[in-house]
Amino acid sequence: MNSNSEGTAIPTEKITGMVIRMVNRKRIIEEFQELVAIDSPSFGEREMADVLTKKLTALGFQVEEDGAGKVYGGNAGNLYAYLPGELEGPPLLLSAHMDTVEPSRNKKAIVKEDGTITSDGTTVLGADDLSGVTAILEAIRSIREEKLPHRSIEILFAIAEEVYIRGSEVFDYSFIKAREAYVLDLSGEIGTAALKAPTLVSFEAVFTGKAAHAGFAPEEGVHAIGTAAKAITSIQMGRIDKETTVNVGLIEGGLAKNIVPETCILKGEVRSIRHEKALEETEKIRAAFEKSATESKAKLTFTTSYGCLAYETREEAPVVQRFEKACQELSIPTLYVETFGGSDNNNFVRNGISGIVMACGMSDVHSTKEHTHINDLEKCTQIVIKLLTSKN
Repeated sequence: MNSNSEGTAIPTEKITGMVIRMVNRKRIIEEFQELVAIDSPSFGEREMADVLTKKLTALGFQVEEDGAGKVYGGNAGNLYAYLPGELEGPPLLLSAHMDTVEPSRNKKAIVKEDGTITSDGTTVLGADDLSGVTAILEAIRSIREEKLPHRSIEILFAIAEEVYIRGSEVFDYSFIKAREAYVLDLSGEIGTAALKAPTLVSFEAVFTGKAAHAGFAPEEGVHAIGTAAKAITSIQMGRIDKETTVNVGLIEGGLAKNIVPETCILKGEVRSIRHEKALEETEKIRAAFEKSATESKAKLTFTTSYGCLAYETREEAPVVQRFEKACQELSIPTLYVETFGGSDNNNFVRNGISGIVMACGMSDVHSTKEHTHINDLEKCTQIVIKLLTSKN
């Protein structure tokens, strides 16, 4: 056992044939708390981007910020960083996102005696995705301190991941030299990785009927809300099959309780692990809505957009096998899963980069019960060190 400057015992471990100090638990906690305290909602990542730029620059990275924020009216862009390495082979890309979901203002990371880290219960914690950011920074800091030979490293800290991966969608991928990526942005036990993710199709249906007085002349109207209600009840929602889900999540319409509503708007989504199935289910919904509109003599405007596109990374792919080897050397069991959530990895795969999404120590995300644990942050950091110091 070695000792650090605080007198805390730190175990040693062999990585790529060298004995190095394990990651600094105290430093991980302090950095995680520092980052959590920064307000960083989607399209409001300016302070986070500035702090991370300083940290990456201090670690020796060349850092550039793109204009993604301007595209969406935000105040910061994606951060791209590059650090040359000594080991042969193309760079590896590490990624995590800078934004957090609401409620996220005035977050605090509270460390419990058992090592669990929570918010104060009034906000999310922001472990999604600051656990990933923290693990990446600590892994590189440990590698640099121990002067370990490592692969060239590329980092993309994206904006607006939580709003349908908009930041990485507009990134200029001609900057990226890596052909393999590790995205730290998944719930579950450390050692879990998602190899499949869905296509997400968002749809909006606008039913236009005819307004009339509901008391004096209801028969002269065409009831848009009633038409939309029939449309909703004519489709299957929830889990369609093991690969596909459908949801109508928003409905709005009408002006007053005594007016036959002229307009009703429905908004929903289709998700499927298979891209073709997502398109097929969306077309079923369109057809059902058109039928309802025709029967009611209403008009329908139906529009769609993609939140992300499905991908699958094979278990035998080098990016997976390197992860498997790293976990084996750390005695961390692996589990490969599919996820119904999109991530920046969906955009990486679209741009020719083979990637997986790693669990990084986040639980009960998108809620005020969100939490992480120092042991998970440490294990994730150790895996990243292994990945970056691997010769293959």
